[in-house]
Amino acid sequence: MLSWIVRLLMIAAGFMTSWFVAKDAPIFGIAQVMMTLILIALIVAVVAFWPQRWTMALNRLHKPR
Repeated sequence: MLSWIVRLLMIAAGFMTSWFVAKDAPIFGIAQVMMTLILIALIVAVVAFWPQRWTMALNRLHKPR
């Protein structure tokens, strides 16, 4: 399961890296890994700084009746 998440992140990073670096360039793999780390950092930042009021609002929408 974790490998699927990493694979999806690497695909997304490869797509974004190809905008800036040619795919046959020797540095492409390193740039792809750097872009993957940036994506992971962004995901962690979004999860860490998710506002509490959004969570409360979402919980109110899904209250069982």
